[in-house]
Amino acid sequence: MKLKEITSNRLNEKYYYMKHPSGLNIYLYPKQGYKSSYAIFGTNYGSIDAKFETKDKGIVEVPEGIAHYLEHKLFESEKGNAFELYAKTGTSANAYTSFDKTAYLFSCSENFDESLGILLDFVQTPYFTEENVEKERGIIAQEIKMYDDNPDWRVFFNLLCAMYKNHPVRLDIAGTVESISKITPEYLYECYRAFYNLNNMSLCISGNIDNDSTLSIIDKHVKYSEPFSTKRIVPDEPADVVDKNVTQVFDIASPMFQLGFKESRHGGKEERISEKDMVCTEIILKSIASKASPIYNKLLDLNLINTASFDYEYMEMPGMSCAIFSGESNNPEKTAEVIKNEIEKLHSTGIDEETFDWARRAVYGENIGGLNSIRGIANNLLDFSFSGRNLFKYIDSISQVTLGDVNERLKSQFNNDYSALSVVKPRE
Repeated sequence: MKLKEITSNRLNEKYYYMKHPSGLNIYLYPKQGYKSSYAIFGTNYGSIDAKFETKDKGIVEVPEGIAHYLEHKLFESEKGNAFELYAKTGTSANAYTSFDKTAYLFSCSENFDESLGILLDFVQTPYFTEENVEKERGIIAQEIKMYDDNPDWRVFFNLLCAMYKNHPVRLDIAGTVESISKITPEYLYECYRAFYNLNNMSLCISGNIDNDSTLSIIDKHVKYSEPFSTKRIVPDEPADVVDKNVTQVFDIASPMFQLGFKESRHGGKEERISEKDMVCTEIILKSIASKASPIYNKLLDLNLINTASFDYEYMEMPGMSCAIFSGESNNPEKTAEVIKNEIEKLHSTGIDEETFDWARRAVYGENIGGLNSIRGIANNLLDFSFSGRNLFKYIDSISQVTLGDVNERLKSQFNNDYSALSVVKPRE
């Protein structure tokens, strides 16, 4: 099979895609003039997949945190640790587990061919024993305890638990000390066989690469996978939030908050939102919460937030999506009230033309700027691969959405009835 060229006439950019005979989805984005290369090898599998369905066993339930545990253990093999192999090539390597994916990555300015071979080999060669699984248990338990003592992490997860009743996004990515105590080599192999199928995985590479030589390395190292048959289970999630307000006390100097707006459109479906809706959300958040927005400046004038900590984000994955505003505030409840009141006003007036124009230009500029980062390119290609979206179609959508599209999305996305406030307060 040949690489398919995907071009953008608007951007004068292109990348290449192939569904490899092994089943692997391959994305190559060569960048002329770059000296470094970046590769990320990911599977569409994360912490939300503690319950899934296989053709052989039907519904399978495994301990929470197992995707993260598996990520840690894959670096080990009978030959040694993959990090030791990378050290010999001078390559910087890492990995991460998120709610809906697990990824292994490296960046280098030399020895790319050897480093890519290392990546492909260790991810496809699981090696779990009673001894090495037990050795990891204490390390991950310490990591869990560290996050339990982190106020930034707790204010975030407390919010997810306040918003979601059934969706597994409310479960900590690393699991609990109790749940990881139940993880065995058999569980790890079962999850590996279920999700580490090349038909469920993508390899995304950008930078100083040659397509032909890169494909020859891939041909040499990847193994054929049977058709992928594991089904992700997305539970039905009610529109309402669980708790409108949740508070935890910590040894911190200033109160911290996260205000979330839960979207209620999913209904137990795995479907992802379109490029157009994602763009509308980016523009809305830029319009109402960036440092140039009226809400941001009103919060500053009222001395409710500080410039260093106030932020916003949009979370979206199978079966859930929400917008979150966060930061430090001496009065989190008042801050949340101001944000919700201003959003309620915008439901009536809509975002105005001038605000829409500068916000759209800012979003467009940020996305174009992202094409100068080989790390950003490869990471976006991986995200878009698993969400069924297209990188260039997404960027094109920024110039195509209208003010009407954005204001319609604003009304459907931000509903005060489906909001929740999480606060971490200092001890008195």
